[in-house]
Amino acid sequence: MNKRDKSSYQDAKDMFDWTASVEEENRDNAEKDIRFSRLSEQWPRDILESRRKKGQICLTINRLPSFIRQVVNNARMKKPQIKIHPVDDKGDKDTANVMNGLIRNIEYTSSADVAYDTGVESAVTAGYGYWTIGTDYANDDTFDMDIKINRVANIFSIYGDPESTAADSSDWNSAFVLDTVSESDFEKKYGKKARKIDWGGESGLTLKKGRHAGMTRNKGVMLAKWWQRHEGSKIILELTNGEVIDAESYMEIAHDLASSGIHVHKERTVKTHDVTVSTLSGAEILDQEDWPGIYIPIIPVYGDEVVVDDKRHFLSFIRDAKDPQRMLNFWRTQSTQLVALAPNAPYIGRKNSFQSDKYKWETAHKESWAYIQYDGDVPPVRQGFTGPPAGAIQEALNASDDIKSVLGLFDASLGARSNETSGRAIEARQREGDTSTFHFSDNHVRAIQHTGRVLIDLIPKIYSGKRMIRILGDRGTDPKVVPIGPSPEQAQMPSQSEMGLAGFAPNTAQGGDQDAFTDEAEPEKIYDLTLGKYDLVVSAGKDYQTQRLESADEMFKFLEYFPQAAPYIGHILAMNLDWPGAEEIAEQLKKMVPGYQDGGQQQAMQQIQAQIQQLEQKVNDKVALDQQKIDVQSFDAQTKRLQSLLPMMTTDEVSDQVSKIINNEVQS
Repeated sequence: MNKRDKSSYQDAKDMFDWTASVEEENRDNAEKDIRFSRLSEQWPRDILESRRKKGQICLTINRLPSFIRQVVNNARMKKPQIKIHPVDDKGDKDTANVMNGLIRNIEYTSSADVAYDTGVESAVTAGYGYWTIGTDYANDDTFDMDIKINRVANIFSIYGDPESTAADSSDWNSAFVLDTVSESDFEKKYGKKARKIDWGGESGLTLKKGRHAGMTRNKGVMLAKWWQRHEGSKIILELTNGEVIDAESYMEIAHDLASSGIHVHKERTVKTHDVTVSTLSGAEILDQEDWPGIYIPIIPVYGDEVVVDDKRHFLSFIRDAKDPQRMLNFWRTQSTQLVALAPNAPYIGRKNSFQSDKYKWETAHKESWAYIQYDGDVPPVRQGFTGPPAGAIQEALNASDDIKSVLGLFDASLGARSNETSGRAIEARQREGDTSTFHFSDNHVRAIQHTGRVLIDLIPKIYSGKRMIRILGDRGTDPKVVPIGPSPEQAQMPSQSEMGLAGFAPNTAQGGDQDAFTDEAEPEKIYDLTLGKYDLVVSAGKDYQTQRLESADEMFKFLEYFPQAAPYIGHILAMNLDWPGAEEIAEQLKKMVPGYQDGGQQQAMQQIQAQIQQLEQKVNDKVALDQQKIDVQSFDAQTKRLQSLLPMMTTDEVSDQVSKIINNEVQS
């Protein structure tokens, strides 16, 4: 190890010591919350030991897991989805759709839903959780890489950036990930000369392997991966042809550009970032690698966040419900114990009344005897049972209500019947519970949004070469294989100087050499994922299954009012039904759409529009007919009125009235 490596290793130890000291309080509270809510370790240890020595029971009526599941499952049902869209002229909608399908395929092959669910459950239970993003070979017989989203089961294996202030970790510049590897794997990867010393051994820290590395075995070597993000800068130039290029690339082709009449129009300095990861043992830096992205690929999802004195505190959902839960345990234990001891109430009698059958009297509280003899004229009397203790039961009920009040979830939110009777009232009460816990779901969405940001940064770097990739449709099904890589024109261009431009051509090519991807005669579009800039939005709504069933229900209602549309949307309705073979039925119905064979859906839509126009014409004709009936009735009424006035009118007056009636009818 040279002097620079020693300095870097010392920097790593100093950084880890500081990070561990900053996170100590949050980590201790998180572990206590997990043990309290999920392992039911709810009695203080000294009280538990004292009661057990006295033979007293200690009941634990753990109400918290049901509340945790309510919040976690609500977040699971939202199913946030990453949607990418282009933001400049070099990106296009088709490529964005391919990237969306690629992200869905990455999530599917990685079982990302498990990673997301584990992360949000840890945030609700402990105050924070994680998942990570990594890369791996696509297959055993290729060098192509794929992106993976990985589950983090043990949140204590990760130490984040203590200087971070962003809600989604996008500003992380340092992070440690601890893991324990077997000694044989350690030797295979790092050689026998590498010293098997646990990370933290020389820094004075006492790390528990089970807690910090997530391993149950004691044999092995604890290692740390130190992620670092370094900030730099570079100069970018805007040329007179409108293209933007960095200064280093410009210097290589400046002469050719100048000969083409292209010069520098503007320049400015921008920030850049690069990420490295170092593997550390307790003695040295074992290796160091460059990460292709600009973000540290560790995604935290936080619970409730409070900042005091510039220090971030992460609170779990159940943090403030621990005292009411302890009260519930105590009062339920007290009432149970009092009721259980009622048959053991003592006998009361005169002095020397228990000399005969003394052994039976001493064991009467736990054994049943056919008879017991007593001394004296008055028999001993057992104290009567006064019933369950009302005070203890009431206090237990109060503690139960306190838990609901603290957590903001009441009976309606938990599915129990309450005073509400109408469906709207019940839904309103359930929404109140969702509102009180919405910040957990919202933080979950923020974490997935940052996941999408990391994927947008990685995809052009991991999926840059020529290859075939699988993409998935909006449903998570409908797999399709598409070619990616440089567009044919772009691949054939030897340099930017020959283009006379300083940038890449837009990805609109349809022709060129397709042999790298397909043997078909027809050219197929090649999607260049390295071109253009893309942004994302994350939509959190109902899961696709729920949306599909609701869509089918609305379609049924629509067909009740407009049955003429059934031939045109029958196949769409069938696709949204949860029947076995629904997709086959939909495919057959699709072929029955009028005009499908000889004009496709476009002609079908034209027929629908023609039918709508016919309906509109019928409506207009009916309106015109109704107006004619009204006019006839009006003319008839005026004629009858004129007939009644004829005896009292002169010939000229009759002629004037007739002329007015005729003129009015002609004008109308």
